[in-house]
Amino acid sequence: MKTKSLVCILIWSLGTFLLCGQDSSEIEKDTLERRNLSSNQPSLVKKMIIPMALTGTALLINKSTYEKELQPRVNKNLSTNIDDYTRFAPIAAMYLADGLGVQAENHWFDQTKNAAFSLLLTQLITTGLKVNIDKERPNGANNEALPSGHTSLAFASATVFYEEFKNTEPLLAYSGYTFALATAYLRMAKNKHWFSDVILGSAVGMAVTRLVYHFDHLFAWNPFMKSEKFVLTPSFGNGRSGFYLAVRF
Repeated sequence: MKTKSLVCILIWSLGTFLLCGQDSSEIEKDTLERRNLSSNQPSLVKKMIIPMALTGTALLINKSTYEKELQPRVNKNLSTNIDDYTRFAPIAAMYLADGLGVQAENHWFDQTKNAAFSLLLTQLITTGLKVNIDKERPNGANNEALPSGHTSLAFASATVFYEEFKNTEPLLAYSGYTFALATAYLRMAKNKHWFSDVILGSAVGMAVTRLVYHFDHLFAWNPFMKSEKFVLTPSFGNGRSGFYLAVRF
């Protein structure tokens, strides 16, 4: 009952965001003009259909006989840690695409800002749900199974990637979800999570990121928009990863 109540609260919270989003028409109009977007963009309600459906599915199969019978078939007792990296692969791919000159929806600073908000909020919500739902992992390690944190971050990353390239490179935009799906599978194959854990994780990651992008006009500040002096690119090598900031004089 505790699990169902908390997930229902999540559904109610997302619904509240939907209602609030309908009262910001004037602000959204300015944002659409600023970005030269068409007036037939999907509404927030439509954007949230998939996350809401995933949330409902997770609620229905949580601790069900189906879930308990599925886990032994998916579990491979893998010991790889590649899922620690695949969850952030779409973000790295976004900066790589920027470096290769692929046209994106936003400036690199706005991309970074939206990604930071999405990942941070996703992590906070996921952690809060884990602690309060108190569901045991299939391997019995602890009671923080629902939702899957790796999966929620992976889908948040993939949705950031999708939002940036959906209008310019649709096939490329969808490719980020392959990393997210791989992350979800690995979490189950490592016997870290149940099926409902990864489903709810995917819902949280997608929902939070779509909300961030829908309301990004509320924090539309970019000091580098008119400046070509600053360039930010990802940097990898010698077992390290990070960002390279170049300043042109």
